Amino acid sequence: MVGAVTRWSEQGGSRGGDYDARWRRLADAGESIHGEADLVEWFGPSCVLDAGCGTGRVAIELARRGVDVVGVDLDPVMLDTARRKGPDIEWICGDLADAAVTDGEGQRRAFDAVVMAGNVMIFLAPGTEAAVLANMARHLGPGGRIVAGFQLDRPGPAVAAYDRMAAEAGLTLEHRWSTWDRRPYTGGDYAVSVWIS
Repeated sequence: MVGAVTRWSEQGGSRGGDYDARWRRLADAGESIHGEADLVEWFGPSCVLDAGCGTGRVAIELARRGVDVVGVDLDPVMLDTARRKGPDIEWICGDLADAAVTDGEGQRRAFDAVVMAGNVMIFLAPGTEAAVLANMARHLGPGGRIVAGFQLDRPGPAVAAYDRMAAEAGLTLEHRWSTWDRRPYTGGDYAVSVWIS
């Protein structure tokens, strides 16, 4: 299947099984590849929206730990791989700026957390970042969190711009770390931010 043209694919990002091969190599070398799931689980959510889920690495790990997960991504090639690996998880092909995750009655689902791992924020279509944050915020239940980590030394929102967009979406900054294992943020080229509704 031909995938959607995304900022990720335009920049030559690997897809499907090729993308997963990197994570297999890291796991085979004894490295932990589930830092994002570890952090999200630390908050104790019962349901999580994996926004920009790619091939499902984070969603599948959270589901393995007993969390109800839905994955959304714009790239059907990545989602095909996710579906093969996690056939019991709901996978939705859609743009994060306007995707609506609904229940069986057509009502928007409310999640305890939305996770955007893997530099999702810097691979969004330029100019859609605020719309994505606002749409993801609409998918949070009371006290729900958006947890996102991304590189700050690449094209995409700087911390101040990201903070402004999140505040405009009605979110409050709860934590900011430099890594998924909660090392303090003192500046640098990577930030993991947790916003609460």
